Amino acid sequence: MKIALDYAARSDVGLVRSENQDSGYAGPHLLVVADGMGGHAGGDIASSIAIGRMVSLDGESHGGDDVTDHLVRTLAAANAEIQSQVEHTPELQGMGTTVTALLRAGNKVALAHIGDSRAYLLRGGTFSQITHDHSFVQSLVDDGRITEEEADSHPQRSLVTRVLTGAHDDEPDLMVREVRPGDRFLLCSDGLSGFVARDTIEEVLAAGNKVGPTADRLVELALRAGAPDNVTVVVADVVDLDSGPAPSTVPQVVGAAAQRTSKKGTRPVPVTPAAKAAALSREATGATDDDDEVTLAEEGPRSGPTKWLRRGLALLLVLVVLGGGAYAGWYWVQRQFYVGVEDGQVAIFRGVSQDLGPIRLSTVERTSAISTEDLPDFYRTQVQNTITTSSLADAEQRVDRLREEAVRCVSRKAAGGTCGVDDTAASTPTTSPTTAPTTAPTTAPTTSPTSATPKP
Repeated sequence: MKIALDYAARSDVGLVRSENQDSGYAGPHLLVVADGMGGHAGGDIASSIAIGRMVSLDGESHGGDDVTDHLVRTLAAANAEIQSQVEHTPELQGMGTTVTALLRAGNKVALAHIGDSRAYLLRGGTFSQITHDHSFVQSLVDDGRITEEEADSHPQRSLVTRVLTGAHDDEPDLMVREVRPGDRFLLCSDGLSGFVARDTIEEVLAAGNKVGPTADRLVELALRAGAPDNVTVVVADVVDLDSGPAPSTVPQVVGAAAQRTSKKGTRPVPVTPAAKAAALSREATGATDDDDEVTLAEEGPRSGPTKWLRRGLALLLVLVVLGGGAYAGWYWVQRQFYVGVEDGQVAIFRGVSQDLGPIRLSTVERTSAISTEDLPDFYRTQVQNTITTSSLADAEQRVDRLREEAVRCVSRKAAGGTCGVDDTAASTPTTSPTTAPTTAPTTAPTTSPTSATPKP
C-alpha cells in the first residue's frame, strides 16, 4: 500500500504584533512549524533559518532506519547557523526558535520536537497530543505541583525551557511511529493551542473538512479568541494512493520564512522544483551561495580558447537554469488561488497576492456579486488582507461562506441591528472561542525558572 500526505499550511500575524516570527512548511514528506523568539532582535530570523535548513529533507531519499539521523543532523546544522548569526551580529543575542517537525519515510514518520509548538494526532476518533511541552509550567504539572487547569492561567506560562538558541545542548525529543490512511496530523504554534480549547481543536479536526478549510478554520478561531500571538498551523492527512487520486506535491511556505527570502542572514527557502534541486545540490556538495571560482597558483594560467569555452558553457548553463526556474515559478503561480477584493466586490484570483516589481502575479479568475460593504467587519478585513486558499474549489467554498455572512449582515441591518465582530462570532455555529483551554498554553523556556526564556 502506497501512502501520501495531503497538507495545508496557514499563518497569521495575530491581533497585536506587527511582525510574524512564526514559520511553517508543508511538503510531500516534511511538515514543520517553528515559533521564533527574540522580538525585533530576530525571532523571525531564527525560525526562517530552521525552515531553510530543514526544507532539504523534503525528498524520497530518506530510509526508514536512518530518518531520525537526518532530522538530528539537520537540526544541529540549523542550530549552528543560529549560533553563527549571533556571533556575527551581536544584536541578535537571545534569539531562538521552537521546532516541531514530521518527516515521512514510507509508512513511518519521525518526529523531532523542541519547545512548546505542538503536534496532535487524530486517529480513528481518538485525539491525542504527541509532543510534550518544554515549558516551565509543564514541568510544574509533571512534578505534580500544579494541575492542568491551574497551568492555563499560570503567570509564567510563557516561559520555555528548551529551544534552538545556538547552544551545544539544544537537543530535540525524537520518536518514530507508523502511520495509517485516515490519520490526521496537526502541527501548531502556541498562538493556536494557547487560546483555543483542546476540545474545540478536536472538533474542528474531526469535522471531516479538507485540510485547507480546516487550517483556515483553526486560524479563524484563534483570531476570534483574541490571540495576541502569531498563529501558525499545518494540517496533514495520510491518504491511500491506491484508493484515490494523488494529492498536490507543491510545497507551502508560510510566515516569516515566506517573507525573508532575500534578507541578509537568512537562507532562502526553495519553493519551486528548480530551487529545491539547487538547494539539494548545495547540501550534497557543501557549497554555499558565496562560493566563488578561484584559480590555484599551481594550476598556472588558463589557455585563451579553453577559458572562453568554459565561460560560454557556464553562460549557457545559467540561461538553461534561469529558464527552467522561471517556467517552474510561473507553473506554480498559475496553480495558486486566493480570495480578495476587485472593484469593491469579493473576487477569486488566480496567482499570488504579491507583485514582482511592476509585474502583477495574479489575475481575476471570477468575481461575485458580494459587496465588501455588506460583510461583517471581521470578514471584510479578512478579504481586504486576502484569504489564501489551497485550490479553486477551496476558494469557491470560502466565497459561498462569505455570501452567507453578507446575507445575514444585510438582514440584520434591515431589521435595525448591527453585524460587527461580536455579532459575527455569535452567528457562527462553533464552540465559543472563549472556552477555557483544557491544555496548558504553549510558549517557549530553558530548564529552571531562573534560566527560562520568555517569549515576547
